[in-house]
Amino acid sequence: MPLRSGIYIVPTNRWYIERTVWLVAGVVLIASTALALWADPRWVLLVIATGLASITVALTGFCIVGNVLSRLGFQAALGAPRADGSKLYLMQTDAWYLERRIYMAVGINISIASVLSLVHSAWWLGFTGFVGGAMVWFAATGYCIMANGLYWLGAEPRLAPLVKPSMAPEVDAAGGSMVTP
Repeated sequence: MPLRSGIYIVPTNRWYIERTVWLVAGVVLIASTALALWADPRWVLLVIATGLASITVALTGFCIVGNVLSRLGFQAALGAPRADGSKLYLMQTDAWYLERRIYMAVGINISIASVLSLVHSAWWLGFTGFVGGAMVWFAATGYCIMANGLYWLGAEPRLAPLVKPSMAPEVDAAGGSMVTP
């Protein structure tokens, strides 16, 4: 993966399934982290469940929240094409693109931090709360610290793919594409 520079921001012009999943997961992480800190440490099990769901999405493409949103009429941006016409949502798993790597990294990190909050120190909940806040921020603004780190390291994004100047078709004054020899 070649290193690159610049800022990676996902589209925020509409609420597609993946963006809404980030919002829901972020709110769940913030709420369950707060409950684990101030009410009962066992609420961290909801953080672990969110982490395992994120890992499941990365590995299989299946997302419970994504399927609920699909049934509610949300459109997928990273959904795998369905030949049978069903409303079942499956995220694309044909390659390890940037957004799929985020699901995996977030799932692993919050699961480990949650276990550490139970067996070592409640201070680890600060990390899960930070991740929840970052996910809400990502859904609201399209900017994610981890996404940009992966982008700079060369991971290929799918929500806002790079267009190489040599690959873009030339357009004439009337708006039609021109073929160049």
